[in-house]
Amino acid sequence: MTELPNPYLPEPATIIEVLDETPNIKTFRVVLDDEQKMRDFSFDPGQVGQMTAYGAGEATFVINSPSTRMDYLQFSVMRTGEVTEALHGLRAGDKVGLRAPLGNSFPLAALKGKDVVIVGGGIGMAPLRTLLLTMLDNRADYGSITVLYGARSPEDLSYRYEFDEWTGGGADLTLTVDAEASGWEHRVGLIPHVLKDLAPSASNAVAVTCGPPIMIKFTVQALEELGFTDEAIITTLERRMKCGVGLCGRCNIGPKYVCVDGPVFTWAELKELPAEL
Repeated sequence: MTELPNPYLPEPATIIEVLDETPNIKTFRVVLDDEQKMRDFSFDPGQVGQMTAYGAGEATFVINSPSTRMDYLQFSVMRTGEVTEALHGLRAGDKVGLRAPLGNSFPLAALKGKDVVIVGGGIGMAPLRTLLLTMLDNRADYGSITVLYGARSPEDLSYRYEFDEWTGGGADLTLTVDAEASGWEHRVGLIPHVLKDLAPSASNAVAVTCGPPIMIKFTVQALEELGFTDEAIITTLERRMKCGVGLCGRCNIGPKYVCVDGPVFTWAELKELPAEL
């Protein structure tokens, strides 16, 4: 893994494409202005970056394009405050700053040869997309890949334009929304309930989940009921990160710093920390 030379100094980057995912989520595809640094840039699924909206500040977002596809780096941004509002106002050709990669990553080596169950809620699908596409691009290394992705409504599902790619690449995809919607032909129900109904086997399997904290809480309970051990449940806490390098102290949970020790943790690791999730 090659890091950028100075973790405190944003690298200039250019937005090459902006995609409207949902009413409040946009996806930005960016390239580093230094072509050599772009060619040398490497990262692992689950790592994050700090993206700067000049004049507004910076915020943490997961790199949700896989390292197997390096035409650009992709970040999905939910509009939640001043920085994200400024980013949502940018268009192709505009400049941003980027400090990346930061944090740890999903344990790809430990997933090889296993069945993988991916459970995502809303914008929580962003880091899981990186993992999913990485596995699909190395499909022979993994067993079955089960994906459960849900949101409040069909309009709140991101990456709808590539669902066919996921299934065509070898993933078993189930979509769900919280309530009935006109024209919706997939599952209806909260993610933990649908997960228990699907009942994926815990034998030789690892579950990876990300979404709103309340969703993670009840999804983990469902996975435990299905027989998944704490070591076989993985989640990511990247939304707690601020500075990204362990200086500001904003992302600590007990003795751990999410930006240094995370954002990826097993449930066994999180259970050793104060209950702040």
